[in-house]
Order: sequence, then structure tokens, then C-alpha cells
Amino acid sequence: MMQIRTIHPSDNKPLAVIIRATLTEFGANHPGTVYYDSTTDALSELFSRERAVYFVAEDNGKIVGGGGIYPTEGLPADTCELVKMYLLPEARGKGLGRLIIARCLENARSFGFRKVYIESMPELKIALKVYEKFGFTYLNVPLGNSGHFGCELWMIRELDRGNGKMEK
Repeated sequence: MMQIRTIHPSDNKPLAVIIRATLTEFGANHPGTVYYDSTTDALSELFSRERAVYFVAEDNGKIVGGGGIYPTEGLPADTCELVKMYLLPEARGKGLGRLIIARCLENARSFGFRKVYIESMPELKIALKVYEKFGFTYLNVPLGNSGHFGCELWMIRELDRGNGKMEK
């Protein structure tokens, strides 16, 4: 049975493995990405701050991925970032990523954010298509100060246009 819940400290190690394995799988394990970010090993601590949340996806008790929103330094006060959105291969194609993103967008709105920002890479083509279906559009320059200089693509979505569900 699939379940989506908020992060616990015991999730740190399995999630770090999933994030790094996924980036390696797609050839996106570059310097300047979450692959080398020390916060990847301490997600529960990172997301314990105000206006941040991380959702963990479980399948029959096994962690298969997750994603969250975070008020990244340097972003406008009304903007958060959709971050660390990764799923194991066996969890993909089942709508789980869409559920996590929708939950993130709902929480962003409830936290008072009006926009959600994403940093990504061309190697993550499948994820980019999902973000586009959610109404994210590409930017020409990065926003904020995530420290992830290895990300070459930036997207944004306004939250006041609907309920966080994918567009048709």
C-alpha cells in the first residue's frame, strides 16, 4: 500500500541514498547539485524550519522517494522552492510524483506562498514534463541562492491559479 507522510529523522539515510542513486541513474550527479549538498544527508533537520515540509512516499513500508517545499534563501518572500523531488524506478509512473507535487503546492499555498520555484537539469526530462503539466514555466535566469550552480533550468508557477492539480 502506498502512503505519503511527513519526514522523520530515521528517513534521512534512505532518502539520501535514493536522491544520489536517482541523480546517478540519469547522469545528473554533477558538482553544484544536491548530490554533493551536505543537507541531503540531514533532510529531516533541514525541513524542520518554519514554512518548509518534506513528504516521504512509502510502498508497503519501504521508502521509495519524496519531495518538499522550502523557503530558499534569497527568494522573494512570497516564493518557495519545490526541492529534492526523487522517486525510485519502481515508484515511477504510478502517479506518486504527481501526488507529492500536489501536496507540496497545497502546503505552499497554506503557508502563504504565492509562487513555487524549481531548479532542475536537462537530464531529468521526465520530471520536467511533469512540472510543465502542473503549469510551471521556464525562466531565463535562476532565482534565490540555493547554491546549486549545477542546475541549468529554472521554472516557476503561480499558486493563485487553481488548486495545485495538473493542468489538462
